[in-house]
Amino acid sequence: MKFVKRLLLLLLIAPASLLAQTKQRPNIVFILADDLGYGDVGVYGQQKILTPNIDELAKEGTKFTDFYAGAPVCSPSRGALLTGKHTGHATIRGNMTIKGGIPGGKEGKQVYRQGLLPQEQTIGNVLRNAGYTTGLVGKWHVDGFDTTATPLAHGFDYFYGWLVAYEQTYRSTYWPDQWYRNGKMVDIPQNKNGQKQYYTSEIITDDAIDFIGKHKNDKKPFFVMVNHSNPHSPLDAPHNTIYENKDWTADQKTYAAMVTYLDKSVGKIKQYLIDNGLDKNTIVIFTSDNGPRSEPTKQLTDVANFFQSYGPLRGYKRDVTEGGIRIPLVVWGKGLIKAGAVSHTPGYFVDFMATFAGIANGKPAPGTDGINLYPYFLNAQAAPKDRFLYWEFFEGGYVQAVRYGNWKAIIRNGKLSLYDLSKDIHEDHDLADAQPEIVKKVQDYLRTSRTPSPYWPLEGEK
Repeated sequence: MKFVKRLLLLLLIAPASLLAQTKQRPNIVFILADDLGYGDVGVYGQQKILTPNIDELAKEGTKFTDFYAGAPVCSPSRGALLTGKHTGHATIRGNMTIKGGIPGGKEGKQVYRQGLLPQEQTIGNVLRNAGYTTGLVGKWHVDGFDTTATPLAHGFDYFYGWLVAYEQTYRSTYWPDQWYRNGKMVDIPQNKNGQKQYYTSEIITDDAIDFIGKHKNDKKPFFVMVNHSNPHSPLDAPHNTIYENKDWTADQKTYAAMVTYLDKSVGKIKQYLIDNGLDKNTIVIFTSDNGPRSEPTKQLTDVANFFQSYGPLRGYKRDVTEGGIRIPLVVWGKGLIKAGAVSHTPGYFVDFMATFAGIANGKPAPGTDGINLYPYFLNAQAAPKDRFLYWEFFEGGYVQAVRYGNWKAIIRNGKLSLYDLSKDIHEDHDLADAQPEIVKKVQDYLRTSRTPSPYWPLEGEK
């Protein structure tokens, strides 16, 4: 009789337990900066620009010191993040194609781009398939002039932002008067007729909070990407109040203000989560899409150098040296992520698909290149076995980069340079001749690291 009672009790408890497990899956808020350097944030060493909210996020969560973008420029980096494929396997391997692609305009010139293909699965698909409501606000930049390749076609339930296809008309300013919402263009009245009353970072933040508010009481968890344009050029901000008394140039003050507006967004979203009791079951991730912008004008280089936006690293956006691809990553979640932890586990954008699948108890799309970093979010001291991280890039000539443990290899024009990042983070001392075994490991890996691309063919490839 006791056995029967226990069995009945277990049968009654089981559905409730399963429901509790479902509810325990955390919401995910992913905040992505644009061209924010490794050294632009206080907790990563910035001395001049104020980023108190991001710094606090790190103090209350986990800071990753060895995390990387998917590429040294925007579109391929975001493509790697979304699809879980590194640039040796991804569809998108550069901002502009070498061959083929879709024609469009940029700064008065015709260029060609390639976006995500219709069949490609993204983190949006993975999370939606796992039962999440998915949204994206702000910059998408993987449509490649294809107006059908929107977030709505790649796993996102909601999208409010801008597409590359319309960049010339409504993105080339931080004061857009129209944006794209779920299939149609909508007005932003505050910025009509050249008015500047509603800044991009504030538009994005408010809409992200609105999305969270609409889904905070749902039975299913939510995922929202908050994709900022700050501090990407052009240099523009509502005002420089915090920095107006500094003995800096106008450009330096504006850049600092752009980063601080980004920081304010982080603080506002975090406070909304706390005020609405969502902080204990939400993971917030903050990162950037590549290293600091330095071209095409000396103006931007001077700003990056003044703030040392690259921190202790060498290089800028469009470089595969550490300054071009190593980025801040902060992971926060009250009761979920350990406070004040620092992780030296190497990882990169390619890992997010498997990581989000791990958080959601879902499955990553087949054929992806990353690993699940969720265990390392939860335990900063854990470390996976040494593995290869891979990048390739085409602007200025074909170049490859590989990280393996503490080793970093850069291959250009057939020459391999090797650096020990544990002793030489600035990549000054080439150890290739002194480390033949490591060089051989990298060379063996490179033989299978990539597949040919029809849009970025190498010499001799069709």
